Amino acid sequence: EYTHMKLRAFCSIVACRLCRKLLRLLGRGGTDFPGRVALKLYPSLLAVMARGVTVILVTGTNGKTTTSRMIEQAFSDAGFRYFSNKSGANLLTGIIAVFAQYCSLSGKCRYTHALIECDEAAFRKASEFLPVECLVVNNIFRDQLDRYGEITHTLNAIREGITHIPDAVLCLNADCSLTASLAEKIPNRVVWFGVNVPIYTHAAHELSDAPYCIHCKTEYQYDYVTYGHLGGFHCPNCGYGRKTPSIAVTQILTAGADASDIVLDICGREYDVHVNLPGGYNIYNAAAAAAAAHVAGIDDETAVSALGQFECGFGRAEQFTLGKAQARMMLVKNPAGFNQVINLIAHDEGSYKLAFLLNDRFADGTDISWIWDVDFEALAEQQLAELEQTQLGQAEVLERVLTGTVDGNVFLLRGHYLVLEDAALERQFEVNQ
Repeated sequence: EYTHMKLRAFCSIVACRLCRKLLRLLGRGGTDFPGRVALKLYPSLLAVMARGVTVILVTGTNGKTTTSRMIEQAFSDAGFRYFSNKSGANLLTGIIAVFAQYCSLSGKCRYTHALIECDEAAFRKASEFLPVECLVVNNIFRDQLDRYGEITHTLNAIREGITHIPDAVLCLNADCSLTASLAEKIPNRVVWFGVNVPIYTHAAHELSDAPYCIHCKTEYQYDYVTYGHLGGFHCPNCGYGRKTPSIAVTQILTAGADASDIVLDICGREYDVHVNLPGGYNIYNAAAAAAAAHVAGIDDETAVSALGQFECGFGRAEQFTLGKAQARMMLVKNPAGFNQVINLIAHDEGSYKLAFLLNDRFADGTDISWIWDVDFEALAEQQLAELEQTQLGQAEVLERVLTGTVDGNVFLLRGHYLVLEDAALERQFEVNQ
């Protein structure tokens, strides 16, 4: 039986690696399909490869990639022997593929730690095979309706996954009423993180994804709101409310266009922290990363330093040069995330041009009706010399932006993103997506 298992593992890992190498030679990504092949050959392969590895897993709707990069910097600075799925392949097959990359052909992992970003829906299955020692759940928002359905489906998927890892320490967002409910009726130790103060002086107008108590359906009351449905919530009827976080942002010192400076309390000790990405959502990501680093045994000074030095993930406020233009890319996928970017743009006094690119392909969700819940009206007072949009479904985004902004702005409709790229190369301006 043991010999048969080792043979299956060997054949599956070899097949996975060969597929990956072939796809790379063909100029393809090779992050998902090799894992599909391995999963087909040996459904329990991930459990074999993950044996003896300390797994820190990050899931939730918004901020998984950025939080993972923050934790990764802390791992690197602490001298951990680790690997991660940095490519963003966060489904079960992608996780299998990355483990196969860092294991021997017999299935023995060469590293002590694995930092895994995991899709919310995929977590339910992945948790059956991974020996997760620390689970970070950033938040839960409405997202990709054609894939996830109602927000409670996402919540229940994560809740079911937690039942598979009773020994894991959970790092949960105390400010998210949905995420906080995951701590109920489980044996796991919970470490709470959150933001104790409002983030914005003037916040974007947003529809709450969770306005009513998850237990008794009474409307929540808030001492303050940070964004979306996050903040100091409590139910006036049944008493369900925000827990006091042990890792908490206690002051927002500056919130600029390129970075934020905060005061972060880690288990009673305060640190001045520089977060080298802008936006209130990245302040939450920093608190989540500090919580995970603390659970992983990394000293607080190393964790705090990492928050100001980490390399941002692809498209996460990423800056790059495009011809003569200095560009910044902001990836968004739901109203909550988009509204945070709108809020950032609306308070930026710099001169720039905007480009909206909407992807309606299967991987990112074919239902793009969510853009009607984005607060484009917050851009109405911005004096935009030119606002460009392109898509893979251009009519919807153009109609929405035109509905929400004022007359006088110039709109150029471009049918394909490569046309927009050519335009950027010809002229010198900053592009925000």
